[in-house]
Amino acid sequence: MDHHQAAITAEDIGFSYGRRRALDGVSFRIAPGEVLGLLGPNGAGKSTAIRILTGQLRARTGRALVLGTDMAHDPAPAQARIGVVFEEKNLYEAMTGEENLRFFARLFGIRGFDAAAALDRVGLADRGRDRVKAYSKGMRQRLMVARALVNNPDALFLDEPTDGLDPVSAQAIRRIIQAEAARGTAVLLTTHDMHEADQLSQRVAFLNEGRIAALDTPEALKLRHGQRSVRVRVRENDGVRETALALGHPDAGERLKRAVEAEGLLTIHTEEATLEDIFVLVTGRGLD
Repeated sequence: MDHHQAAITAEDIGFSYGRRRALDGVSFRIAPGEVLGLLGPNGAGKSTAIRILTGQLRARTGRALVLGTDMAHDPAPAQARIGVVFEEKNLYEAMTGEENLRFFARLFGIRGFDAAAALDRVGLADRGRDRVKAYSKGMRQRLMVARALVNNPDALFLDEPTDGLDPVSAQAIRRIIQAEAARGTAVLLTTHDMHEADQLSQRVAFLNEGRIAALDTPEALKLRHGQRSVRVRVRENDGVRETALALGHPDAGERLKRAVEAEGLLTIHTEEATLEDIFVLVTGRGLD
């Protein structure tokens, strides 16, 4: 995929806050209809990358191209066609949910905007007439997502969209991300929730200390770095003994057979490396 086919392109992006390098030569491309999960601990540069790609910050080096527009020079044409969900909650609290969305639709010059349908999509159909100041954190975040979709964007940027949310709100947001990608929208998602990234992303990029440490499909990363194993729990005397057998081991078959035939077998299940395991393996650090 060259950058003419990509909807979002980061080309060797560098950025510093004073002497601290936040991004150090970051490159990736996202095709229409693809979700790329940008994963890393807090302070890894995820939010900085999104700010550069949405035209809020200018990269010191490299290029940020979104929908054919160079975001450092004239971001306006692309900004009309992107949706952004940031950690900063800049909703109008004194307005209702419906009024927030209508106000935003007017900014985009959208005629005949259907606020009720937009609210229904994020599961807020019955709360549209309530003021936002009465909304829970999860409801506010869902309203932010509804607002980001007002202009039917071709590229969607979400910075930690489900961080600290209740399960219902988190699930609603994940479903919308999947539906947007299916519609052909390019999606860049930052998260430190590896399970979420695995669920949603076609490809993931591990960002660590301003650099991309790995970039591939979750499956390929697991195959390359992960060790599949079988965990066997057996009742022994008055306790439980648990053993893990690596499936790549030369005599795995024989050992597994013995384990299964053992008296007092409680449970047996296979497990593969999680993205979190692989992140630690690749970067030598955890996600906190």
